[in-house]
Amino acid sequence: MAILENIRKRTTVLILIIGLALFAFVISGVFSSNNFSGGKVGSSVAEVNGENIPIDEFRAQVETASRRYGPSVTSTQLVNMVYDQEVRKTILDQQFEDLGIDVESDQIIEFVRTSGYAQIPDFQDENGVFNEQVFKSAIADWRANDPLRYDAWLQDEASIIQAAKERMYFNLVKGGVTATLAEGEMNYDMANDKVDMQYVRIPYTSIPDSTIEVSKSDIQSYINDHKALFEQDKARDIRFVYFEEKPSAEDENNVKAAISSLIDDKVTKATDTTYVEKQFRNTTDMAAFLDRHSDAKFDTIYKAKKDLPSVVADTLMAMSVGEIYGPYKDGDAYKVSKVMDRKENGTVKASHILITWEGAERANPSITRTKEEAEAEANRLLAEARKEDVIFSALARDNSDGPSAPRGGDLGYFQEGVMADEFNDFCFGNPTGTVGLVETQFGYHVIKVDDKQDVIQLATLSREIEPSEETINTLFTNATKYEMAVMDAEPEDFGDIARESNYTVRPVNKIKEMEENLPGLGSQRSIVQWAFNDDTSVGDIRRFNANNGYAVVQLTKKYKKGLMAPEDASATALPAIRKELKAEQIIAANKGKTMDAIASDNNVSPSTASAVTLSSPTLPGAGREPLVVGTAFALEQDQTSDLIEGNTGVFMIKVTNKTEAADVENYSTYAQNLQTSAAARVNGAVYNALKDKAEIEDKRATFY
Repeated sequence: MAILENIRKRTTVLILIIGLALFAFVISGVFSSNNFSGGKVGSSVAEVNGENIPIDEFRAQVETASRRYGPSVTSTQLVNMVYDQEVRKTILDQQFEDLGIDVESDQIIEFVRTSGYAQIPDFQDENGVFNEQVFKSAIADWRANDPLRYDAWLQDEASIIQAAKERMYFNLVKGGVTATLAEGEMNYDMANDKVDMQYVRIPYTSIPDSTIEVSKSDIQSYINDHKALFEQDKARDIRFVYFEEKPSAEDENNVKAAISSLIDDKVTKATDTTYVEKQFRNTTDMAAFLDRHSDAKFDTIYKAKKDLPSVVADTLMAMSVGEIYGPYKDGDAYKVSKVMDRKENGTVKASHILITWEGAERANPSITRTKEEAEAEANRLLAEARKEDVIFSALARDNSDGPSAPRGGDLGYFQEGVMADEFNDFCFGNPTGTVGLVETQFGYHVIKVDDKQDVIQLATLSREIEPSEETINTLFTNATKYEMAVMDAEPEDFGDIARESNYTVRPVNKIKEMEENLPGLGSQRSIVQWAFNDDTSVGDIRRFNANNGYAVVQLTKKYKKGLMAPEDASATALPAIRKELKAEQIIAANKGKTMDAIASDNNVSPSTASAVTLSSPTLPGAGREPLVVGTAFALEQDQTSDLIEGNTGVFMIKVTNKTEAADVENYSTYAQNLQTSAAARVNGAVYNALKDKAEIEDKRATFY
């Protein structure tokens, strides 16, 4: 923050450096800041340092993001994403305005020239190179003749302007990040000065937690002394019983029975005639039969074992043509499968070494060998590959020009027609273990046929296992009965009533106002909104339509924004308070004792640590102890410390040896490393500092 303050004090100088105030660059109205500022009309979705983010503009940004990301991102995720972007933009824009940071036309053109935008064909000349005049003409043409494309470009322009300003701003901050030679020397010494020590440690675990009494006022005092640790946002706790819409055992049996009834022919006897309806086993038109009776159509593609359901793969591959297996359960369906055809050795597993030449199809541009040289190299590798003790995968890994080289040339299993003709014919025309050479448009291939397997064509009669109407009605009835029962009871009886009916109560704690997904229920924005509604009180109950069912939900706790209450902070505060009280007891009981006496009286063994540094303050058996190690460096050799309150226990140490790092002629390298490391953190650290200091009023929940 001191750096930012220095920048502010030098605003006039910065403005002169940047180029003084020029109007934003306009290409037929392009890059005009007026295109993006918008009027602050209507309500705001947030207020940042007194500046509103209008809801109308925010909704437009959400709509744009929705078109960009599609259905893969939920509406709440989009809102949160755009909110973070808009808050960041507002905070940084305020900095730009305070410092007079703006961008000029040449900076913007240069940004476009050095970014992906330069690859847009409309911005390139006849040689395929970005051209400034062509770029300007294209934008002007879009504005006049293609308003949709022009509107899309305006969004890109806003991003370009913002990115250019951010680059300038953060570069200015980075310019103020330095590291002196003294800091470089200190960093070097922290990593290379070493200390050896003896120590005794009385661990805090030596005193049982049950013997340490901590009152509510103790916790409150700890909270007041460590406020930053116990700040909380508004939150809610709920618990719910989920009535999931899923098939009953009876539903499963009914599906199994229904699919079983379709296997064998149906014989219907009339007075003078017997009718035979051919079913799955004997139908002569399998595709039509499955269209009528199955949830899955007839798949004519031949399958290898790896492509079959794992639960029945071995069984199906062992069957003969015409054989039937099932019904069997695969996931959420019952299935019956029939082997329609089999191709022996219909899938091949092969490995290859590709040796390509300059100009071959898909050849790496770095390949410079001629076709003749490639052929000679391929023949050399063929001879190597045919040797008895050679490991083909190692040969491929070291020599192949193909993308399969890291896998030892392994191409996996493939069926006929997948590979180039010459490659395909070799693999399917030779037995397993054959090594040979073929030429394709991609280069010369030294091929090894690793394995062959049969493939089969299956017809599968499939029925999804779904809850019946009766099951769905029963579920609704049960959910309604439970809801009515808990509504008529005391709030605390919610769990007892559930257990009486063998229902599971699931708690969800510390839900934030803009959350959407609830464990066990998935996307449930309506439940979160209800929990945060001012009219919803602790103990209130409501039934919601959940994913594939119903959830009866109870609000169990509300958390206000601000400091945690003692009962909420106890999980964090209690261990820390107990540690402080234990340290006081241990120090009081051992004050004035020698190391040997402390070890004897507390039944602990002395330990040693060698070559400990300030940059890595870790002690064997104790873990990270920066205060203890720092104390060791402050002592003289052979000097013994007082009792030290460490992270894992109370220590007493004796320094047995100190080794100073060898002097370095110049510490500039270490200073530069510090500066580079600090500069790399500038963007995130500066923005986070600005955000922490900003006064932000979040109003998203009002609208979403």
